[in-house]
Order: sequence, then C-alpha cells, then structure tokens
Amino acid sequence: MIDLIAHNLAPIMFTTVMAMLLLGYPVAFTLAAGGLIYFVLGVELSHISSEIRLFWPLLQSHPERIFGIMYNDTLLSIPFFTLMGIILERSRMAEDLLDTIGQLFGPVRGGLAYAVILVGALLGATTGVVAASVMAMGLISLPIMLRYKYNGPLVSGTIAASGTLAQIVPPSLVLIVMADQLGRSVGDMYVGALYPALMIIAAYCLYIFVITMIKPEWAPALPREARTLGDGVTSLFIMIAIGVALYFLGHELLFTGIESPEWQMVAALAFGVLTVYICALINRGMNLNVISRLAQQVIIVMVPPLALIFLVLGTIFLGIATPTEGGAMGAAGAMIIAAAKGRMSIGILKNALDATTRLSAFVMMILIGARVFGLTFYGINGNVWIEDLMLALPGGEYGFLIVVTIIVFILGCFLDFFEIAFIMVPLLAPVAQSHGIDLVWFGIILGINLQTSFLTPPFGFSLFYLRSVAPEGQWKDKVTGELRDGIRTLDIYKGVVPFIIIQFLAIMAVIAFPGLVMHYKGEAVVTDPNTIEIKIPEQSNPGGAAGPNFGLPPIGSEGQTPAAGQAPTLGLPPLDFGGGAAPATTPAPPPALGLPPLELGTPPAAQPATPAPAPAPAIDLSKPPVIN
Repeated sequence: MIDLIAHNLAPIMFTTVMAMLLLGYPVAFTLAAGGLIYFVLGVELSHISSEIRLFWPLLQSHPERIFGIMYNDTLLSIPFFTLMGIILERSRMAEDLLDTIGQLFGPVRGGLAYAVILVGALLGATTGVVAASVMAMGLISLPIMLRYKYNGPLVSGTIAASGTLAQIVPPSLVLIVMADQLGRSVGDMYVGALYPALMIIAAYCLYIFVITMIKPEWAPALPREARTLGDGVTSLFIMIAIGVALYFLGHELLFTGIESPEWQMVAALAFGVLTVYICALINRGMNLNVISRLAQQVIIVMVPPLALIFLVLGTIFLGIATPTEGGAMGAAGAMIIAAAKGRMSIGILKNALDATTRLSAFVMMILIGARVFGLTFYGINGNVWIEDLMLALPGGEYGFLIVVTIIVFILGCFLDFFEIAFIMVPLLAPVAQSHGIDLVWFGIILGINLQTSFLTPPFGFSLFYLRSVAPEGQWKDKVTGELRDGIRTLDIYKGVVPFIIIQFLAIMAVIAFPGLVMHYKGEAVVTDPNTIEIKIPEQSNPGGAAGPNFGLPPIGSEGQTPAAGQAPTLGLPPLDFGGGAAPATTPAPPPALGLPPLELGTPPAAQPATPAPAPAPAIDLSKPPVIN
C-alpha cells in the first residue's frame, strides 16, 4: 500500500488540492498548505520511491523563490493597469461613453446594443478589469435599454459578454499573467491578441445585426425625442477627414526632420487629433455652432480615452515603451483625464489605491502559494506525470489543444483566472512545447477560453456581477416614473448562450488559423536557395593559379614572391634562431634550435671560417642525436 501511494503521490496531491479549491477554501493558503503537507510526506517516502526527489534542505530555497516574485518586472504592470482602470471607472468615463455612443448609434436598430459592445471594448482597453466593466455597464445601460423595450435576455447577454472583453482586449491582466507564466514577452502577447479580439468584437456586432433582421422588436432604434444631441453625422465625418488630412500634412511636411519613423508618426498623429479636439472645445466654449452638437460631443468624449489607449498600447506596439512603462503612463494619464474633467479628488485616489493594493496583494499571495505548491509537485515528478498524461492523448497538438480547452473551460466555471494561470499554465506549458506549439499562440487560446468561462452558467463570474446590479423584481424608472419588469436569473442564463457559442467558434478559429496570432513574429523573409550565389575573391598564387586567401596576407614575406628553392613564409619573419640569415642564393640551413655547434674539445672561436654547410638531412627526433 505504501509503495502504491509513493508511486502515485503526484496525482493524489493534484486531486486533493484541486478538490479543496473547488470546495471554496482560500486559494493562496490551500496551495501553500498542500505544498508543505505533501513535502513532508514526500520526504518520508523518498527512501521508498526513486521518483520522489525531496529532502529537508530544499525548504531553504523558498525565501529566494519568493523574493524572485517581488523582483519580477512583468508583474509590476498589474498594479499600474489596475490603478488606471479604477480611476477611469470612478471618474464616470463609462457613463459618458455609453451616453455618447448610444446617441451616435441611436437611429440604427440595435444601436444601444452596438454601443454597449463598443464601450465594453473601450473599457477593456482602458480598465482591463471584468468586474468594473460589467457592473458599470449594468448600472448605466441596462435601465436605458429596458426603458426602450429591448428584450431582457438580449440585454443581459450583451452586457455580460461585452464586459468580459476585458479578458482578451489588450492591456488585459490575463495576458500579463499568461506572458509571465509562459516566459514570453507581454508585448508579443498584446500584438498576438489584437486580431482575435477584433474578430470577437465583430462577431458580437454581427450577432446583434442578425437579431435586428430576424426580431426587430427585440432591439428597436431610439425614438427621435430620445436623441438629445440631434443629427450631425455628416459633420462628424468632415471632422474625421480633417484630422486625417492634418495627420498626412504633419507626416509628409511638418515633422520630416524627426529621424525616428515611430516618433514621426506619433508627432503627426498627435498634431491631427489635438487640432480637431481643440476645435471642438472652442466650438463648445464660444457657442460657434460650426460643427454639430453630436460631432462636438463625440470628439470631446471619445478623444481622451482613445488617446489614453494609444498612449498605453501604441507605445508598446511601436517598441517605444515596455508594458510596465506603458502601464505607468496609463495610470498617470487616467489621473490627468479625471482631473481635467473635475472628477479627481483625494477620496477617489484613496479608494483607487486601496483597491489596487488589495488586488496586488491578492495576486502576490496566490503566486507565493503557487511557488510552494510547485516546488513539491515538481519534486515528486508531478510535471512528468502531467506530461506523460497529455502526450498520450490522440490527435497530436490539436488533440492536446482541444482537451486543454475543455479542462480549462470546466475549471473556469469554478476558479478565478489568476488561480488557473498560476496552477495549470506552468504544468501545461512544457507539454505544449513538446508538441512544438508556439507559447504565445497557446496563451491566446487559453485567454479566450478563460473569457468564455466567465459567461458559463451556473458559476460564471460575469453572471454574478450582472446579477448584483440588475433589478430582479419590478423597479421604478426614475425618468418616466413607470414600473418595469426586472431581469430574472433565467434571463441572464438564456442571454449568454449565443455569446458562449460565439466564443467557442472564436477558439476553434484561432486553433484552425494560427496566423491570427502568429503575425506578432512579423513577415519572414523567404529566400529561394537556387538563387543563392557565393562569390570568393581571387588571389594569384606563386604558381600563377588563382585561389582564395581566406583573408590572410599574401603568401610570401612582405608580399614578395619567394625565390626559387625558398619555402613560403606565410607573412611571418624568417626563421632565424641565432644563426644569421643565409644568403638568398643558397638554400637556407636547417634550424639549429638555438644551440652551439656540437664540437667537443675545440672552442668555437678557434674554428676556421668555413663556407656555409650543405643542407643536412632531416633530423629524426624520435632517436637520440649522434655525436661525432
């Protein structure tokens, strides 16, 4: 029995810890306690099973592993992006965006639903926090959509799904954690997630469009009396065209002196956008009515968050800033925007810092628990067990991806994405590498999967967030004073089902077409091997034949052609070991190895001068010298 336990300690440990997590015990303490308890068991069983490699001094590595978390620059961007999102949420940016975009799309059937989807994408690109996005849009847009007779399940599903876009739209906290756990660049994860995120947003809008064609009464257009900003779309297009023209003017004429093409583009873009924004402010401040109220409001409300998104993501994509630096600029920009709108106060800043500190501490504690769990799990060959289990799956890399998608989807119904990222991803990443799967592609698939798990009944987190702010029974509309039916829990569950199907189709599309993510590597230069030509510079040799010299000096001393019978020196000084240089007309004597002539009994000075000796035969160094 003991042998059986020792042999299967890894699956026993994994199953026990996961069961405790699903029962609702605190994640960080469950991971740490499980790691320490099974560490003790592993040490005691290490003499029974050779698969267990745990010993007591290994505990001394924990302090260094924990300090390694604190020194992680990648995770430093999490508090920056969290602070940015909370300040923007406290400054009521979501309210302004929903009102303005709702007015812009008001004449279109389903206009409010389109507005919710686009605002969800913008909030995802600025706040990056699902709870803030879902609750903000639930509080603001849900009463308005119900007021204008939108279908209840459609309303709840659109709000819940749009709020989860913060999971995959950069700068997502999920992508930051994935990049850290997979050992890849955050910038690569952001670039790789761009096309899948745009694809999902377009699929949501396409679903709303189909609904308006099949069931137009489910998503009616805003009545004319509700469009307080009136018409003026033509004026908005004219202002956009002016901004584009100013960009090209700056890029081609005004800022050509900037050497860096990235900074030249940034300067031209800032010139065009700021000019249009200042014109809208002047038009409103002086009541000039040169542009329509709708165009004026759209420009004034939309430019600051879009500029903030470019400040964060644009600088990261262009390679100007790292993700941590981009997060710091985003947090500073959010505070500037809130202060410019007069919505920044000490209380708001204090609450934002409070929430940021709690979230950062929550992430750090889970990471510490995951490190303690990981040390024990790897010490009992748990990674080998996971790898053998996953590599045995049929279907190769696609079979592995489908099974992992199902497992992570199920776990996402019960666990937070931080817990899944810190527990499962380090175990699955080596298997993915063994299959030859690109880890950025793998991380994007997991990110979309986790986004889907936020919507799945009965434990999807977005469903709980929306349930907490949506009226369940009858409620009184503050604007019209009428009593209206609330949103039932069943309506929320029914409403998210089509969006779950869209999410699954998106996962399958990313698996089937890796190019949606792989563009982050850039375009590879393809060269035809048949067109490769190698040219070697020619150098004339003493015999007149041309040949390569491989970068060496010309053969022969000082570049001169050696005399007949003289060996080439390869550009080295002549080999003279104390015997003097031989005349050029006679063959060079053999080297004397720096020793005097071997003549016993006669001093060297008494010997008469003799002509240069004839060349001696080669000396056989394997035998002792012969002394005459």
